[in-house]
Amino acid sequence: MADLKLTDVAKIYGGTVDVLRDINLDIKKGELIVFVGPSGCGKSTLLRMIAGLEKITGGTLEIDGTVVNDVPPAQRGIAMVFQSYALYPHMTVRDNMSFALKLAKKTPAEIDEAVNRAAKILQLDEYLDRLPKALSGGQRQRVAIGRSIVRDPKVYLFDEPLSNLDAALRVATRIEIAQLKELMPDSTMIYVTHDQVEAMTLASRIVVLANKGIAQVGSPLELYERPENEFVAQFIGSPAMNILPGEIIGTGAQTTIKMDGGGTAVSAVPTTGADMGLKVNVGVRPEDLIETTGEYLYEGTVNITEALGEVTLLYFEAVGGNDPVIGKLPGIHKDLRKKVVRLNADPAKVQVFHEGRSLYYR
Repeated sequence: MADLKLTDVAKIYGGTVDVLRDINLDIKKGELIVFVGPSGCGKSTLLRMIAGLEKITGGTLEIDGTVVNDVPPAQRGIAMVFQSYALYPHMTVRDNMSFALKLAKKTPAEIDEAVNRAAKILQLDEYLDRLPKALSGGQRQRVAIGRSIVRDPKVYLFDEPLSNLDAALRVATRIEIAQLKELMPDSTMIYVTHDQVEAMTLASRIVVLANKGIAQVGSPLELYERPENEFVAQFIGSPAMNILPGEIIGTGAQTTIKMDGGGTAVSAVPTTGADMGLKVNVGVRPEDLIETTGEYLYEGTVNITEALGEVTLLYFEAVGGNDPVIGKLPGIHKDLRKKVVRLNADPAKVQVFHEGRSLYYR
């Protein structure tokens, strides 16, 4: 398995369309890195550049210390699992998995050993003699993954491998991929998805792409608990983090913010006297808001409630063209619709942003 290093990597189409720029990233052996970001941010393009399917316009890509910008895809030691299964319909599972090894002139004994090992890992032993049409979607995706495993590559690349599956199969196959990583702890994997749950549950680290570059890199909990900027704060988590304007009126180990809509927020993000009077945005996740009758961060009228069983989502009336505030309270609270509710939050859960950047990272 391999280390990867991307240094100032860029992608420009036709000399004028700037898709990605200044991509700097170190990926260590054994990591499962997940690329996420909005549609069109370039995450699949970046994956294809690593695979060699897209030419790198600028910068360098190194695998185990060797620059591979001009190395053909077949010689990079990389295996890719595509969104479509791309299985040969006339071949059995065994033949699909062994096809690349036959092209590589491996001996029958080597092929059988590799296929049987991969089939055991992926629990495909009893399906080896079936055609793809006799398999479920999840089983077909496992065959596609098995086709990569038999090659024993340096790096595994996954391009939205679960997006064609229904919800139940997506959950089951996501768990299987997590278990696969545990069985292959030294394998280096890069995974592209638009699904936050996949990113949060699978990743060693998440790379959030936006505005033609990297918005933040970190562990799932780092991005969730300490986003570096408002984009990451609202992109990671569902429903998105609430962003509310205010002004700093107290500094020190804790920061006090007078909210524009009334109420007061207290954050564990430290500030100095120079920050007094600074116009900021307060960020708080819906699940971190708690109902209160005393001091409050936000007060509003509940417009709609969504009772989901274990939790209720409260959508407050939007004021002045702002996005509606969303609360997420445990239990069922249908009775709160059209009522005025006050919400507060633990200071440790309250983020503070100035000009889009978190004050925590200054």
